[in-house]
Amino acid sequence: MAHQAPVPDAKVALSTASVYPENTAAAFAIAGQLGYDGVEVMVWTDPVSQDVDALRDLSERHGIPVLAVHAPCLLVTQRVWGTDPWRKLLRAREAAERLGASTVVVHPPFRWQRTYARDFVRGIRRLGDESGVAFAVENMYPWRYRDRELLAYSPGWDPTEEEYPAFTLDVSHTATSRSDTLAMADRMGERLGHVHIADGSGSGKDEHLIPGRGSQPCAALLERLAATGYTGHVVVEVNTRRAASPETRRADLAEALAFTRLHLATAPPAVNHGTGGGTR
Repeated sequence: MAHQAPVPDAKVALSTASVYPENTAAAFAIAGQLGYDGVEVMVWTDPVSQDVDALRDLSERHGIPVLAVHAPCLLVTQRVWGTDPWRKLLRAREAAERLGASTVVVHPPFRWQRTYARDFVRGIRRLGDESGVAFAVENMYPWRYRDRELLAYSPGWDPTEEEYPAFTLDVSHTATSRSDTLAMADRMGERLGHVHIADGSGSGKDEHLIPGRGSQPCAALLERLAATGYTGHVVVEVNTRRAASPETRRADLAEALAFTRLHLATAPPAVNHGTGGGTR
């Protein structure tokens, strides 16, 4: 099933983070072997993920385009490409332009990044206006410890509360935040230009399960996207670090691709929802 014909309007990509603990180079090879339409490069501590020339060589070698670049804004990547968050986003935009990617995925700032957070909404809009690359802000979640909840992001973990020009909808994060995935997609409306497909159980942990293995409406979301003419990217961003072997990891990623393509090709007869057709 992983080699069925791609859905014309929405390309299905593999996040390079999905192969961890294998590396970025392995992600390109796996994406090519399984028939993904492209990759989203997670810029992290792997030097290859930070090297545009190396990424371009991998793309050409495996015939796999880079469709998106995930800026290094995780806790573990705070020093990747320096410590200035705006310079990181400029480098991510430059990498996207050089690689032919249409989207930079970015998280809201951490609350302790006060200066960055203060101008984040205006700054994201400005970066997008200056080029043809969309900056798609991703939904996050509250951090929880026992019965306590910490709001770690500023202006907030739910980007639909701000006027960003483009959004990334991460389904594992809706599970972690215990949000209604379909309602969030509706709020994003036509500004929904990028999707991270994964599953979760709502346990409070960011699980990134293979779609279909948790409690989230992954199938319903994909079918709704197809029915509303969505033309953005759908990126498989899952956690396979506990796979028993490389072969098991590849089987999991093939299953995720088959699930995603199947439900993108199985739109319900008619719906009247606001999820739309990309950001450009």
